[in-house]
Amino acid sequence: MRRTYLRRLLLTGTALILGASSAVLPGWTRSLFDSKPLNQEQFAILARAVGRDSWKLLVLEQIKARPLCWKDQADGLVEPSLNSFDFTGICSRYLDSNGYSLRTAGEDTQKSVRLRLRQGQRGLELHALDPNRSTAVVVARARQARRNKDAFVKLKLEPGWQLERRAYQGRTLSHVYFANSESLNQLRAKASNRPSRSVRMATVAQAPRAPRSPSSYVGKGPIPLEVIPFRP
Repeated sequence: MRRTYLRRLLLTGTALILGASSAVLPGWTRSLFDSKPLNQEQFAILARAVGRDSWKLLVLEQIKARPLCWKDQADGLVEPSLNSFDFTGICSRYLDSNGYSLRTAGEDTQKSVRLRLRQGQRGLELHALDPNRSTAVVVARARQARRNKDAFVKLKLEPGWQLERRAYQGRTLSHVYFANSESLNQLRAKASNRPSRSVRMATVAQAPRAPRSPSSYVGKGPIPLEVIPFRP
C-alpha cells in the first residue's frame, strides 16, 4: 500500500513539473514536449502600452462563444471586454513566459531566446530575440502602434508562424507556443538576407539620374552638360 501511495505521489509531482514554464525547466526536459495545432480564430495576440514607450505582450483565448473576450474597435484598436465580466471558463489569458514561449522545427527554443515587442517607423513588431545574436526574427507585426491605456494593439502573425498547444504524451497542457516549422537558424538566415526598407530607399536615392535629351534644349542656347564626378 505504501509503495502504491509513493508511486502516485511521484507521478503527480512529475505532471505538475511538466505543466510549468519552459523558462524554468532544465534543458533535458524540453525534448519531451510535443505540440498540437489550435484554432487560430479563438486567439488574439495583443500589445498593451506600458509607461511612456514600453509594450507588454499578452495572448487572449476565447474558450466559449459568448460573451466576447475582446472586441475590435473602429479605430483599429482592440477593447479588452473580458475586464467587464467574470471570464472564468470563458476566456484565458497568457501574460508572460509562464504562459507562452517559442517553438521552432519541433523543438522548444533555448531559454536565451525571448519574445520582445519593438516599435519602429513601420509600426509594432514582435521579435524572437537572442541577446547573443544581432539578427532578430519577426514573429508578428502591427502596422500601427497607437498608445491607449484603455485599448490594445492587435498583431498579426507573419507567414509560417502559428499558435500551438504544448502537449506531453498526448495530454494537452495550458502552455501556448509561437511555433514555426523551420529552425531558428533558418529563420535568422532569411532575416539577415532580406534587405531592409531603409537600405532599398538609400539605393534608389543614390542612383544616378539619366541625362536629359538634347532635343529639349533646341533654341535655348548652349546645352549645359551635367558633370559626373569620377569615382575610381
